[in-house]
Amino acid sequence: MQRLLFPPLKAVMGSPCLRLLIPGAAPRTQCGCSCGIRRPLRPGQYSTISEVALQPGRGTVSQPSKAAERVVGRWLLVCSGTVAGAVILGGVTRLTESGLSMVDWHLIKGMKPPTSQEEWEAEFQKYQQFPEFKILNHDMTLAEFKFIWYMEYSHRMWGRLVGLVYILPAAYFWRKGWLTHGLKGRVLALCGLVCFQGLLGWYMVKSGLAEKPDSHDIPRVSQYRLAAHLGSALVLYCTSLWTSFSLLLPQHKLPETRQLLRLRRFAHGTAGLVFLTALSGAFVAGLDAGLVYNSFPKMGESWIPEDLFTFSPLLRNVFENPTTVQFDHRILGITSVAAITALYFLSRRIPLPRRTKIAAVTLLALAYTQQFE
Repeated sequence: MQRLLFPPLKAVMGSPCLRLLIPGAAPRTQCGCSCGIRRPLRPGQYSTISEVALQPGRGTVSQPSKAAERVVGRWLLVCSGTVAGAVILGGVTRLTESGLSMVDWHLIKGMKPPTSQEEWEAEFQKYQQFPEFKILNHDMTLAEFKFIWYMEYSHRMWGRLVGLVYILPAAYFWRKGWLTHGLKGRVLALCGLVCFQGLLGWYMVKSGLAEKPDSHDIPRVSQYRLAAHLGSALVLYCTSLWTSFSLLLPQHKLPETRQLLRLRRFAHGTAGLVFLTALSGAFVAGLDAGLVYNSFPKMGESWIPEDLFTFSPLLRNVFENPTTVQFDHRILGITSVAAITALYFLSRRIPLPRRTKIAAVTLLALAYTQQFE
């Protein structure tokens, strides 16, 4: 019985095909005889399938855990909050007319404020060489200058903080492997946009420091650069917030009905309209166009002002005529509120998750608060 069973089994176990499936077994050389000489393996060559599967970095790619996703989501939520703070602080800086008080920009050197009387006087003398002091603030005292200087300084330091909040954790999460392939590209784009924001901010300030011999108007930054600065900040804020919510909140799987698709398209259009209204507000701020007419709903004594198209060419009025800029901003604001109202009523006709309904109500309340404040 042993002679009948074991010799065939030994022959099968010695076959080259089966030895490929046995860990540690190397193929025999085909030299014309049955000698068992091992063939040396080249670097990177594996004798068995199991050895290939056990090599690090091969096979399935490990994905970040749910706990890691939550940490990244909370980080992006904090990032969006810092961007919102920068936008608010930038608005206060604009309202206090403090944006042109710091006449140079240094990434590291600019972090140290003046500490002695001599340093403050030297800083004040630099400010006195530029148009804002010569035309608007020629009677400003050193104490008044310190106030506007600290306002602009706080805005710039907050911007540096935003950069650190984005870049340092991003590098840490990348090294830990907590970012998926798709998220890596988005995080890189966000960090690049933060750096671009700093450069764009100084590019905007430089436009208000330039000498304009033929103009006696109040020195102000370019409304185009101001709109670009605000627009990129809004893109940074919205992208960070949306990515954070996509990581922290579970996605609701709703049936793709025609009503839901219509609601989604209308929501995207409404978001674009609100973004355009915000950019229009930057043009209003850049031109001080809000001071031209201070009555509502009429502009002065008429619904449509007579000086609406006084600039030539005609398209120039949309961006440089204060009357037209204010008129456009009013129309866009009213249209945005109407679109948000329609979006709210459309959402009421569809069975939506609770948090979506809360978002629709909150958006409606904020829109009417913004309109009538």
